[in-house]
Amino acid sequence: MARAPGPTALWVVRHGESVGNLADAHAHETGSGRLELDVRDPDVPLSDTGERQADALGAWLAGLPADERPTTVLSSPFSRAAETARRAVAASGLDLTVRYDERLRERDFGVFDGMTGQGIREEHPDEAGRRELLGKFYYRPPGGESWADVALRVRSLLATEALRHDGERLLCVSHQAVIMVFRYVLEELSEQQLLDIDRAEQVANTSVTRYESADGGLFRLAGFNGVDHLDDADRGEGAPVTEETDVPSPA
Repeated sequence: MARAPGPTALWVVRHGESVGNLADAHAHETGSGRLELDVRDPDVPLSDTGERQADALGAWLAGLPADERPTTVLSSPFSRAAETARRAVAASGLDLTVRYDERLRERDFGVFDGMTGQGIREEHPDEAGRRELLGKFYYRPPGGESWADVALRVRSLLATEALRHDGERLLCVSHQAVIMVFRYVLEELSEQQLLDIDRAEQVANTSVTRYESADGGLFRLAGFNGVDHLDDADRGEGAPVTEETDVPSPA
């Protein structure tokens, strides 16, 4: 069967640890209903650890065989993803230009932006109950997006970028929920299959999820949530593996 137009390889990378990830972890530790952040979500920067993770990713890319390295890079325009992409490319020494596509942006949490699960349950108990009824995939926070909404963005991006990057190895830098939805779309998973994967494994910062082209224009999963480029921080090398969530638990 002839190969359909599209990338020969597709990599989806989560951004490095962000200041928002740290604020979320702190809010959960202290029982706070809201994160202590003074910037809007699109402007949340990487933490120091996140910068090290992005640099480690770039060094790992540089060490790959030439015929396995990415040939083009797309990134969410949100600061934590964009900076991850830029730092990784700089550390790799590869001649790559980073392009930005808003379809890779973080899921919009609407009125729940900056809140913890506890805060949502306290301030919006009716919405927390509605989320329990609808489930994680189809629930849409007021003013925000469901995972199903994100799937529409992912399908649109794949349709247009497949033609634009025919025969290339495409690396996309994005966010936790978006990466999970890539799996849903590319592997034609059911809602339950996706949620089972989501419960079983947290997407790590700068982790690499890899797909290779298969017959009929499909992609085959070659690796999920890979962190081979990160080393144990106790060894004084690379960067630690971190897995802080981006998503308020009831949203």
